[in-house]
Amino acid sequence: MSIDGNQYQYEKNITMKNALVVFAAGCLGALIQCVVMWLFSRYGITHSLNVNLPGSIAPAWLYPRVVWGGLWGFLFLLPILSSSVFARSFVLALIPTCVQLFIIYPIYQGKGVAGLSLGMLTPFMVFFFFWVWALVTAITLKIAK
Repeated sequence: MSIDGNQYQYEKNITMKNALVVFAAGCLGALIQCVVMWLFSRYGITHSLNVNLPGSIAPAWLYPRVVWGGLWGFLFLLPILSSSVFARSFVLALIPTCVQLFIIYPIYQGKGVAGLSLGMLTPFMVFFFFWVWALVTAITLKIAK
């Protein structure tokens, strides 16, 4: 069996559209995540929790996080808990959180396992910020449908 040319082109366009939408939604989620991190830093919330996670709205700080947020947005192509925005955002936030805590902090930044040298509540704050990203991304995708 073969797929006719029109059907193939239609499926290819739908797939590309989905990829572009989840990337854009992930970028928006990351931008909001960065603003929330900056606000938490600016108003001393992270400091009051004895966590050293600075936030910034400087372009050099924002750019890599927004791009990574777009790339993490591809997780939303997975058919995981599609019915509940909150449950889906909670579960999908766990993936980049684990990468940050168990790969980025200990191996690339030398901050110890789970970034505990940044403060004992670092794992909670990292999860919270990634949950903000995932929630904004999920809501954006819900609105985009």
